Amino acid sequence: MTTMTDDGIGFRSRRGPILIALMLSTGLVAIDATIVATAVPSIVGDIGGFTSFPWLFSAYLLAQAVSVPVYAKLSDVLGRKPVILSGIGLFLLGSILCGVAWSMPALIAFRVLQGLGAGAVQPVAITIAGDIYTLAERAKVQGYLASVWAVSSVVGPTLGGVFASLGIWRGIFLINIPLCLLAGWMLIRTFHESIERTKHRIDYPGAALLTISLSLLILGALEGGQAWAWNSPVSITVFAAGALVFAVFLLVERKAAEPILPPWIVSRRLLATTAMVAFGVGAVMLGLTSYVPTFLEGALSTSPLLAGLALAALTLGWPISASQAGRFYLRIGFRRTAIIGILVTVTGTAVLALTASSPSVLLVAMACFIVGLGLGLVATPSLIAAQTSVEWNERGVVTGTNLFARSIGSSIGVAVFGAVANAIYANGPSGGPDPQTTVHASMAVFLAVLVSAVLTVAAVLAMPAEGKAGTAEPARKPSSEPASE
Repeated sequence: MTTMTDDGIGFRSRRGPILIALMLSTGLVAIDATIVATAVPSIVGDIGGFTSFPWLFSAYLLAQAVSVPVYAKLSDVLGRKPVILSGIGLFLLGSILCGVAWSMPALIAFRVLQGLGAGAVQPVAITIAGDIYTLAERAKVQGYLASVWAVSSVVGPTLGGVFASLGIWRGIFLINIPLCLLAGWMLIRTFHESIERTKHRIDYPGAALLTISLSLLILGALEGGQAWAWNSPVSITVFAAGALVFAVFLLVERKAAEPILPPWIVSRRLLATTAMVAFGVGAVMLGLTSYVPTFLEGALSTSPLLAGLALAALTLGWPISASQAGRFYLRIGFRRTAIIGILVTVTGTAVLALTASSPSVLLVAMACFIVGLGLGLVATPSLIAAQTSVEWNERGVVTGTNLFARSIGSSIGVAVFGAVANAIYANGPSGGPDPQTTVHASMAVFLAVLVSAVLTVAAVLAMPAEGKAGTAEPARKPSSEPASE
């Protein structure tokens, strides 16, 4: 059984060093998500490949998304520690290679390696937090982890801009070296788990088929309307091949002894609905992250820094509400807390959509902050509800599925929102992003984000009703304790 000490959640508690290590690990992924964008002009100016630079983001996101379910299952089979340390090692190797990349194709290939590392770090870090903290403590811990994203939303672009202005863009990757080493060292030193060693049959065919099918489907969503038209032969072929391979994957999983994506994930109402909620959260989050800066810069000629700060209000609101979510779900239950959160989210997206015709940095920042508050009250309770409903040997795959659904929501959301915006830009008077066309395109995107939030309401309402979040939790098989002093 896992020993859970009630010695507090702060950095000075017995579990404090583990929390710091998890925050450092999460910081690797969070900073990387924001630091690269500001250095793109400098990267292209040095090694060329302007037409290929979007793949710096697509390749990373694709590798991260498709690997999450595989790592999540492995963490249930092999334990959390070896999987997250392997992820940090891959991320470290990818960062070093990115720092010495000699061409855009090489840099894109090394970004894939980084993405494969990130696919292990983020879900397993959240799973470890679910293992070592009680139900009442998890919301505050999620607040700590969410605050890493809030800080990174400011620090990442700033560091990227500094490195780019100094002409040393390679530093945005090499700075990961000390962070990876520190995070790995702290996990090795402070986090210990005792796993029941039993013979497992790892589902290699299922893992391969799932990776191939998801790669094709996400690739089609990311590049549709960008690299090729949605109705082009290439697009149709990619989606058809992805669907076919996924169908084969489902057939293989029915006979697998330990399937990489167990059928019970979709057969249990709570897990299925919380995954749908995560999908909606991902669409709303990335929709605003991708288009708020473009809206402000294109419509008001706002500086990138000011536009970034307006968007940062979203990532500021999220950890504030996430850290307080426990007070709500312990009193009124997970579902009711998530309902409050999604209604707040709908309010924020409605404000953004209704005021887009009269651009204002202050209004956008206020709306983003409201959306962030809402998302924190949706994402945290729904994830913790899913984690709490299963035992230790299922928690990894449940957490990974939830985060994977969020990634898929982000990918598909960005693809759909991009298609909406591009259609308006193409029909604009200048055929491009002039201020007036930018306003119209942004209004359409924000309306689509509002629709996504409204649809997520249905997913939240479909969650099983429960009373207060109970104190009883499933048994935890291995022991995960802080290092002895």
